[in-house]
Amino acid sequence: MSANLDDIRNQQRETWDKFSAGWKKWDSLVLNWLAPFGDTMLRRANLSNGFSVLDIAAGTGEPGLTAAAAIPDGHVVVTDLSENMLTAAAENAARRGLKNFETRLCDAGALPFADASFDAVLCRFGFMFFPDIAAAASEMARVAKPGARVCAAVWSVPAKNSWATTVMGTIARHVEMPSPPPGSPGLFRCAEEGMMVETFKEAGLLDVAEEEVSAMMVHDTPERYWDFMTEIAAPVVAGLSRADAATREKIRGEVLELALQSVSDGKVHLRSTATVITGTR
Repeated sequence: MSANLDDIRNQQRETWDKFSAGWKKWDSLVLNWLAPFGDTMLRRANLSNGFSVLDIAAGTGEPGLTAAAAIPDGHVVVTDLSENMLTAAAENAARRGLKNFETRLCDAGALPFADASFDAVLCRFGFMFFPDIAAAASEMARVAKPGARVCAAVWSVPAKNSWATTVMGTIARHVEMPSPPPGSPGLFRCAEEGMMVETFKEAGLLDVAEEEVSAMMVHDTPERYWDFMTEIAAPVVAGLSRADAATREKIRGEVLELALQSVSDGKVHLRSTATVITGTR
């Protein structure tokens, strides 16, 4: 791995470790919000009891935790770059009484597993942040057994993800943010149509298919949405750090007003849309 990619990986490890407390605090909301995407991946993975499953960049443990509960005679390994995130994942597994679940600290581009080790490989919302997307896909294909499914989810275009753009778009209107180099890790890096299909095919996977999945992020109040995004989203915190106190308060006010426009049945509902990609080894 080049020095530049090493720098990106180290920076990401520091960021995820730093924000792990926020993810742990909001874990219940995140689990409910992202469940439809993980459930689609698990359905497409064709899980069977006794399977050995690898969940890469799993953060606080999903969808690996759900997979472990579904295959009690199987075994699930979840990985992440952040030790703090994996600590939360292990705590979640213990709380649910899952004995067939383990964590492994590692980089998605250099998986510490033998060839053809797993009956299914999962990666929910990790690809957008990998320093080398092609290397990660190749590693996933390498550790998958012949006939195993490799399933991933990536965020779709910004227009279909108001959960993110409500706050990020507002920040961008008030704060001058440096343009990242093309291909840099970011939330919508893999949103381009066909990009992940081509990535999976180049990794040697067969029968590659896509499915669009949508869900709602739900918050009790606009203020809860603001608190959530400022405690778990590094780009939000980075953007706000470039604003003075008056501008930050103005941004907050505009975000709360926008979130209020998304209230139905007394709660804030913000659209979330992703693409689930599946390939066979």
